[in-house]
Amino acid sequence: MPQDAFTLRLAARELDAALRGGRVNKINQPEREELSLVIYTGTRTVKLTLNANASDCGVYFTEDDRENPLVAPNFCMLLRKYLQGAQILSVEQVNFERILALRFACVSDFSSAERTLYAEIMGKYSNLLLTENGVILGALKTTSADEATKRLIFAGAKYVLPAPQEKADPSDPAQLAAVCREASGDLEHFLFTRVAGLAPCTARMIAQGYAGGDLAGYVHGYIFSDEVSPCVLERDGSVVDFYARAVQGAKRFETLSAAEAYFYTKKRAQKRLEGARRKLTAAVSAAIKKQEKRLAQILEKQQEAAACETVRIKGELLTANLYTLSRGMKACELINFYDEAGGTMKIALDPTLTPAQNAQAYFKKYRKQKRTLEALAPQEKETRAELAYLGSLLPFLAGAENEEDLAAAEEELTGAGLVKAPQERTKKKRPELPFRMYEREGFRILAGRSNVQNDRLVRGSAPDDIWLHARGLHSCHVVIKSDGKPVPEDVLAFAAGVCAKYSAGRGEKIPVDFCPVRRVKKPAKSKPGFVTYSDFKTILGDPSLAD
Repeated sequence: MPQDAFTLRLAARELDAALRGGRVNKINQPEREELSLVIYTGTRTVKLTLNANASDCGVYFTEDDRENPLVAPNFCMLLRKYLQGAQILSVEQVNFERILALRFACVSDFSSAERTLYAEIMGKYSNLLLTENGVILGALKTTSADEATKRLIFAGAKYVLPAPQEKADPSDPAQLAAVCREASGDLEHFLFTRVAGLAPCTARMIAQGYAGGDLAGYVHGYIFSDEVSPCVLERDGSVVDFYARAVQGAKRFETLSAAEAYFYTKKRAQKRLEGARRKLTAAVSAAIKKQEKRLAQILEKQQEAAACETVRIKGELLTANLYTLSRGMKACELINFYDEAGGTMKIALDPTLTPAQNAQAYFKKYRKQKRTLEALAPQEKETRAELAYLGSLLPFLAGAENEEDLAAAEEELTGAGLVKAPQERTKKKRPELPFRMYEREGFRILAGRSNVQNDRLVRGSAPDDIWLHARGLHSCHVVIKSDGKPVPEDVLAFAAGVCAKYSAGRGEKIPVDFCPVRRVKKPAKSKPGFVTYSDFKTILGDPSLAD
């Protein structure tokens, strides 16, 4: 992201015009490395976000209403002490650095002072520092006197700017001209490595626009021009970057702050989505491994007990030949009258037991193995059903496109005991999450976001509505609300595409079965999402139709 000095210069100009003369009403710290100032500008109230997180650093206006911690962190309390009610004098860029200086006039009943809040927007080195007369009053991230660092950051220390980079300062025409005379090879790489304050994407845009002639003059004119066309570039539903100048194919915004807010809001939402997806997927994967281990143990025991009929035959052969055997024998070989070929069977004996006791021992072993097989059969069935159910959860997690999708999946996993229920401050009943909803040629099409929603969708549909499900694969249930009208082929194909998109075969064309809802049955005590259906037809589901 181009949080470089070039972009911050334009951001500072925009923020200064909007905030100069405004008063600070509230100060909050919703995240560990993020502060928000609620400011009344004289005409409206705005919320200014100052983020010092390595991946989300920036200063921009937001409208989000996130919860704040019940107990404010120390730096937030410090800012409330010194800046509550203060008037904003200006917002400026410090030299041509990635630093914004917010100057405040702080007047109370007993004192008045001018204080400066520095927002250092420098990636992993980002920080927020409050100073008065060049002395640090407090900082979001501090260092100690014991640390081996060239720059001390703690209360009482003198505020010193970060060490400058060994690059040409573009605000100095002589420096810029001298370094541009050395330009050769890849211009983009040259500008990024030799000119201060440029992100790679800014250097690329300058290089692409340069058509020859005075390079230093062109670079200086580009950097210090007041032209601004804020935009955000998106690809496949995800934000890529935001820019201060227009980029082909990017979404335009009225202000740079609005572009930043949109970019970071979507980026954080994507980060939360992926984090929640990984957490829920890990819970399901762990449950699958546990059930697979249990199934392996069941199959191993079944294999051991599978020879119970042979054990029974040995007991019967011993019983039929008791008169030929005697105590002390370690083994015997008897004619197997169960073998049509008339072969013999070698039988191991316990020499401490009589022949009759050896026969009874084999019968006892047979009964035990038979009971084991009878007990394992329902366990195997139950475990395989559990594995099938857990496998059905993975497509919902993989296909989740927003927080509502994951909320529906989390609700189901919580109900199944796979994840702990989130602790809520209030015990309000959570509203039911809506289905995915589409409209095609006047027909409403609904799709479940989870197995629980799939069951609710089937229960709430009319008998003549059309139900769809991927054949032989886990997928969402899709219902076309027909209202008693015949469903056109285009609508059916679209609904099949939705079913294919949110299935285990996501991304591929797959066969999708469909039938009236009255042909769909939910067996008693079956897992969520499991149904049986009859009198169905099949259509090829193309997921690209659902995009």
